[in-house]
Amino acid sequence: MENRINADAMHLKKLIREAEALADEAIIAMARLKQAMLAARQNPAIEVHTGQRALVRLTEAESHALAMSSNLLRVHDELSKVARVHAGGDLGVPTTIPTDALTAAPAERERQRA
Repeated sequence: MENRINADAMHLKKLIREAEALADEAIIAMARLKQAMLAARQNPAIEVHTGQRALVRLTEAESHALAMSSNLLRVHDELSKVARVHAGGDLGVPTTIPTDALTAAPAERERQRA
């Protein structure tokens, strides 16, 4: 039974890290897209307001991606707690996630204030 618990723990550890990496990759891809959009509209033949709505929507998507990343950190934190209780602790270095990293994303905080 102990082997099964350790195998499950290692599998979950791998999957949460994959999910976190994919979230980071999505944020990076959106940053590159935003950079390319802004560079493209610097063309003198393009009106300065061109693509503004697309930039606003992309910024909203970035905010949602950051919120997803924060939620994945919360999942990671909870899984770490479960591992300490049920898997007898991790043999490696424990995961330490600062409390401020688990707080709401800026856009979410603004909505909560309103």
